Amino acid sequence: MTPAALHDALKQRFGERYSTAAAILERHGKDEAYHAGVPPEAVVFATSTEDVVEVVNLCRAHKAPLIPFGTGTSLEGHINAIRGGISLDLSLMTEVLEVNEEDLDCRVQAGVTRKALNEHLRATGLMFPIDPGADASLGGMTATRASGTNAVRYGTMKDNVLGLTVVMANGDVVRTGGRAPKSSAGYDLTRLMIGSEGTLGVITEIQLKLYGQPEAVSAAVCLFPDIDAAAKTAIMVKQMGIPVARMELVDGASIRAINEADQLGMVEKPHIFFEFHGTEAWVAEQAERTQEIAAELGGEDFEWSTRPEDRTRLWNARHNMFYSVQRMRPGSVGWPTDVCVPISRLADCINQTLEDLSQTNLLAPLVGHVGDGNFHLQYLIDPNNEDELSEARWVNSRMIERAIEMGGTCTGEHGVGHGKIKYLEAEHGAPSLAVMASIKRALDPENIMNPGKILSIN
Repeated sequence: MTPAALHDALKQRFGERYSTAAAILERHGKDEAYHAGVPPEAVVFATSTEDVVEVVNLCRAHKAPLIPFGTGTSLEGHINAIRGGISLDLSLMTEVLEVNEEDLDCRVQAGVTRKALNEHLRATGLMFPIDPGADASLGGMTATRASGTNAVRYGTMKDNVLGLTVVMANGDVVRTGGRAPKSSAGYDLTRLMIGSEGTLGVITEIQLKLYGQPEAVSAAVCLFPDIDAAAKTAIMVKQMGIPVARMELVDGASIRAINEADQLGMVEKPHIFFEFHGTEAWVAEQAERTQEIAAELGGEDFEWSTRPEDRTRLWNARHNMFYSVQRMRPGSVGWPTDVCVPISRLADCINQTLEDLSQTNLLAPLVGHVGDGNFHLQYLIDPNNEDELSEARWVNSRMIERAIEMGGTCTGEHGVGHGKIKYLEAEHGAPSLAVMASIKRALDPENIMNPGKILSIN
């Protein structure tokens, strides 16, 4: 329990932006995954870096845990207040602070969402392409090292953040990086903070790379006879160096889910959703080469979505798939998980995972950002059925262990939170974890910054 004096101080300083209302606490203690909700003891809504400094200093003085909160779309229990404390909500920090059109960069407050930023940029001819599906805050996307459907062409958050403003556990405001496209000056504190999940500091501003909106955009879907053929197509497209913008594998069960939700009328077999960016001629060439590869591996002719409204409908169906899949089994809880492997091992990892699934009674649709070796399962389980939970844990552990053995990772984009802590030593080794723990203790000696996430430190 946090001391009453801390609550009194926060209430006095923030007034109506301090809350202990039950509904608000519940909202801030549960993300979108299956992890049980753990509400904080209070929520503070910040509007500036200065607000964040004050909250951090008060929490440090009272040794109270502090959990940063963006939009709550995380999937590994990142926002659970597992040790109590204060949730610091950054969703009111929604200002686009600067756009430097000639240099293709911008600076935003942490609460700006990706959709809001792109709406702000629409008239400039620029865009920010990182798209995890959910309309997440850019601070949260940075803190979890997010990626998404465009990663195969534009990279992930770690590739697109130039600099940060971070409030450290001691209350200091640290500005990392800058606007230069490259630097060799000192330790890379920006990369240290990207993916730190609020355990080292609170990100309040982000300097981001921007890109020109492409002259031409085309999307297409391709039907495959099986998952293996689809996965091998993705591998070959990547190995041939074709710069597709998006390449999303969707299995038959997922197609059934989006057919029911979005009335797309697609054959309920594996598909790849493609999108191509560039000039008209370059898009046509990319598409032709990709279709040739798909045909060699049993893929059918592309079905094109060239009108903006058709593309929007297609990608909205993909982005809403978490909820579409959830509706396949009313009353169930969705457990989304992911791994990422070297592209050459993608088909093997998927096929072996599907073989494990075939030995269970689980319904677990599969999708993947297969252009970068990343795929997801979403187990639909009865949370009160221990047999189902046990089966899901078995398949999940086997999938993660297999990915690590193949040179991959336990999480391609969901982050660690507290859901995947136990796999970090297998992936990184004990010496690496010891270095991470040393960094955590050096920067947050009181262990107040989102404790119990990434590392188990008392």
